[in-house]
Amino acid sequence: MRTLTKNIIFLILFILLVLFFFPTENYADTIDDTFKGADEFVNKGDLSTINTQELKNTSDFIYNALLAVGMIGAVIVGIILGIKYMMANSEDKAVLKETLTPYIISCCVIFGAFAIWKLVINILQ
Repeated sequence: MRTLTKNIIFLILFILLVLFFFPTENYADTIDDTFKGADEFVNKGDLSTINTQELKNTSDFIYNALLAVGMIGAVIVGIILGIKYMMANSEDKAVLKETLTPYIISCCVIFGAFAIWKLVINILQ
């Protein structure tokens, strides 16, 4: 019974929050307004209004920025692991060797994701 009461209170609070943060307004007074709004919505999705060069430039910028961050991060972590490995005793070297597997997998994921992204972009052109 107590759980049911908590669930009902939570549901009421959730509904009030949704109504408060997402107020509904009636934009269409007539059927003509509804069709006019639908036509405007469809026209906004028209591919001729999309600037493909700007989209390509943005995609290239995001690709290059994320690739640079990924490469810098991979190099820094690799340097840190290398220095720790050179300074470690035999027991610590075993632990560091165990951390190499996730490091190599994460490098493959990072560079593989960027390779797939570039491949998809080149195929879609």
